[in-house]
Amino acid sequence: MKNTRKLLASGTLIGDKVVNQENEHIGKIEELMISVSDGKVAYAVMSFGGFLHFGDKFFAIPWSTLRVDEEKKRIVLNVDKESLKNAPGFDKNNWPDMSDEKFTTEINTYYKFIPKDEVIK
Repeated sequence: MKNTRKLLASGTLIGDKVVNQENEHIGKIEELMISVSDGKVAYAVMSFGGFLHFGDKFFAIPWSTLRVDEEKKRIVLNVDKESLKNAPGFDKNNWPDMSDEKFTTEINTYYKFIPKDEVIK
């Protein structure tokens, strides 16, 4: 059984390929957004589309919806390419305020992510 690390430097994840469950390449990790209040990674910013980074669309993906595949040095996101084309995204030169409640609600809803501190009614 392979021993997996419990901590990784953010630089080891930046640039990693993102694949879906069907093993299709769907993007690349561009940045990690860390919550100042608790020090946890809130979102991974992933690029998708374009050619040689021209026309790339960026997406904030809730970190908890991703799985790190250390062995193959990649990130796995359970979303198909078609769903990603319709996902809320932004231009690499025009980033949203990722701490804005409207933004986080839209992203979390799209990826069906419910923060642990949110009570389900």
